[in-house]
Parts: sequence; structure tokens; C-alpha cells
Amino acid sequence: MVLLRPLARRVRSARTWIVFGILAPVGMLAVSAMMLLDLRRDAWEKAEQTSRNLLQVIERDIARNIEIIDLSLQGVTENLKLPAINHLSPDLRQLILFDRAISAQDMGVILVLDERGDSILDGHAIPARHTNNFDRDYFQAHKAQGGRGLLISQPVMSRLTGARVMVLSRRVDKPDGSFGGVVLGTLKLSYFMRLFDRIGLGRDGAINLFLHDGTRIMRYPSQGGDGGVNVAGAPNFKRFLSEGSGSFVGTSSLDAVERHYAFTQVGALPLILNVAVAVEDIEAEWRAKAIVITAIVVALCGLTICLSLLFGRELARRSAMQVKLARQSLTDALTGLPNRRRFEEALTALRSDAARPFALLVIDADHFKRYNDLYGHAVGDDVLRGLAQCLLGSVHRPADIVCRVGGEEFAILIQDGDEAAALRIAERVHARVALLSVESAQIEAGSVTVSIGVATMGAPGADPLTPSDLYSLADAALYEAKANGRNQTRLVERRRGVADRRQASFRLAGA
Repeated sequence: MVLLRPLARRVRSARTWIVFGILAPVGMLAVSAMMLLDLRRDAWEKAEQTSRNLLQVIERDIARNIEIIDLSLQGVTENLKLPAINHLSPDLRQLILFDRAISAQDMGVILVLDERGDSILDGHAIPARHTNNFDRDYFQAHKAQGGRGLLISQPVMSRLTGARVMVLSRRVDKPDGSFGGVVLGTLKLSYFMRLFDRIGLGRDGAINLFLHDGTRIMRYPSQGGDGGVNVAGAPNFKRFLSEGSGSFVGTSSLDAVERHYAFTQVGALPLILNVAVAVEDIEAEWRAKAIVITAIVVALCGLTICLSLLFGRELARRSAMQVKLARQSLTDALTGLPNRRRFEEALTALRSDAARPFALLVIDADHFKRYNDLYGHAVGDDVLRGLAQCLLGSVHRPADIVCRVGGEEFAILIQDGDEAAALRIAERVHARVALLSVESAQIEAGSVTVSIGVATMGAPGADPLTPSDLYSLADAALYEAKANGRNQTRLVERRRGVADRRQASFRLAGA
């Protein structure tokens, strides 16, 4: 129970409630911040997983289509080596040479070019549509060096169809191993547009397909003229090329937008594919939730703090009121001295420490009724206030207590005081009262007098008296002083065990 009392006082403290009212919202904000961080992490994990899945699907689709076209080109080169191929009819020769090419999605043209770059066989026309691609980079690369395998060109405009295409080509060798021409197949760039168009990447999202030399084959959504642009020097592309696959957050050199890039190489081909999602788009949904949640939490926290401050202020006001009421309940309204209730509490507290002596002086104004009858109660009140100041001026220790116990009667409790100390204070009281005057009623100094009764208790002897016994003895000494002429101090003769005022004996102070 003893340990619970300080806790109970703290709980009732206005400051404690204000602190709780501030700490609770701070805790709410901290928890909300952690939740928002978790939501943000979830948004990023979702975006990364989605990008990886898209990347995998797109990469497989592109690799499969290019593989189909390449198989068609390999079939043509193998069939061209057959000795009887040139002796077949044009229709049968076309069927044998280009039978695998029909299954490639968005395949443009498939041609065989001779060593001069002229078209000699056409997978879609008999006789072959005439074109010459001697100046194309892929043709010159195959002519200059054999064994290069499949070459993928930069985006070019098809001279036969007028469509933008990517050319896949293989070298055709003569029986003696010399350069005999090129077999090529084109893949329309519209294939990539149709493939990417099914994917939603947000307002600033993008999908890019690059050659290893940094040439951009395709960008979706297209920004006009960005196909064929070389970005080999861009920091992001250098990272694509060096790492092969992975993900990171970087800023685009094209539009300065910060994006999350998921990238990979397309199979074993010299192609790099990336899926880029703008950081702004990744966090857009999270940010909208964060704004709403933050606004609600801040509003609730602000409301909590305001209510806590109001509650704390009200609690402080009530506590102050209780302290004031408690003080008023122990204070005499007229004189400002402690009242009888405070006197009895102090007397009981002193008596609980029987090992320490103390003295009690009971003081009463002589003929006080005369002042009320002659001058009125207002003057009587002035006399009482004057007496209170005289009594206060007669004690010098903070531990000594001056009280008004009722009417014109006062009491002084002297801690650690014996008879000699009590009599010294009584002499000072008489001396100060002798100087008391009330100018409003022309009451001169010396007109007001008091009678004093003194009783002591405590060591030595440790009298077994109760507080009421002590007060009765001091009160009896007071009446003895009044009965013997007033304006004097009477002291109870100290006799162990005497509690009955009728059995007590008294002596005049100084006698």
C-alpha cells in the first residue's frame, strides 16, 4: 500500500496526464511510420516481382520467334547445299527451301542474296522480287568474314515492303568455301509493339530492346525517332552490358526520369531487354495511402494532444482548487491563521512523538465583548486581526504554530518547548499586545489585554496525556488567569499523571 501511494499521486498529476497525452500520439506516429514503411517495401517488392515476371515472358517470346526465323535461315542454307536443288522446278525449290519459314510470327520477307547482293530467291514470290542489299552492314560483315553465325542488324527500312524491320541473316558459302551470298529474314518491329502493347507499365514506364553495341532496336512507348539511337555511353546501358541480368534503380539519360530497371540478355542472342518502371509510378498507390493514413493519424494525434492538454489543465485546475479548498478548510478566514481543525491535527501529530516535549499556550482577549458592543463587530474584527499579528510576531521558529481556535481565543503550539520557553513567548505576547491600537475606533495602546494559560507535556516524565487532556489543562490555566484579574499568564503546575483540570494546580508566571 505504501508503494502504491506515490503511484496514485503520479496518476492524479496533471503533468503525468499531459506527458501521457504527448507520448501516446508520438507512439502512434512511430507505429504508423513503421506500417507505412512496410507498405512501401511491399509496393517495391510487388513492382520488382512484376517486372521480373514480365521480363521473363517477353524474353521467352522474343527468343522463340527469333529462334524460329533462325531455324528457317539454317534450313535454307542447308538445302542450298543439296546438289539437285538447282534442277528442281521453281515451285518445288521454293517449297523445299522455305518450308520452315511460314510459322514465324510477324516475319517480313525471307530472301537469298547472291555474292553481289541481288535477290535470287524469295520465300514469298516466284520469281524473286528484285532488290539489292550489297550496301547493308550485315551483308558486308558476312562477305568480309565467314563463320559469324546469325547476325542481327540495326532497325532498317525494308526496301521491299517499306516497313521498319530487324534483319536476321546468315552467310551462304559456295562448295569451295568462298562467299556465295546471304540468306536473310526480317522481323517486323510492329511485332514488338504488339507484344509490348499488352503490358501496362504506368505513365512513365518503358520497355527497351538493345543490341550489344548499344543500338536501341525498339522502345515502348515510342517517343519518335528513338529506334536506332546508340546509347553505348549511357551509365545504365554499361551496367546492362556488364551485369547481363539483374535490377537496379537509376535515372534515364533520355528523359531524366528515375526508374526501376529489370534487365536480362535474350537467350544467347546479342540482345538486351529491360523493363523500366518509374519510381513515381511504383510509389503512387503507396503515396496516396500514406497521405490518407498520415492525415488521419496526425489529426487523431493532434486531437489526442489537445484533449490531453485540456484534461491536464482541467486536472491542474481541480488540483489547485482542491489545494485551495484544503488550505481554506485549515485556515481562519478573518485572521489568516490556522483554524481549530489545523490546531487539532498539529496537536495530535505532536502528541504522537511522546519523546519530545512541547508546550501549549491558550490565549483569550480580555473583555472582548465590550469592543463589539461599543464599537461594533467591524472594530472587533480589527482587534482580532491585530491580536493575530501580535501572536505571529511573538514566535520566531517556523515549527511553532499560531492558531485561532474560536471567537477571541487563540493557541500557540511550541515544539521542543519547556515551561521556560513557553513563559518567554507569553511575555512577548503581553508586550506586543500592550502596543496594539485601533485607530479607527480610537482604541489606544494598552487598552487591549489578553489572558494566557500554559500547559506542557512530554519528556521528561512522558505524561500519558491525550491532546484533549493537555488542552483542558491549558484552558483551565487560562480561566485561572481570568479569575485572578486578567492580563496575566497562569501555568499548570507539572504533576505526573494529572489529567483532570479539577485536580490541577496553577501558578502565576514569574511567581
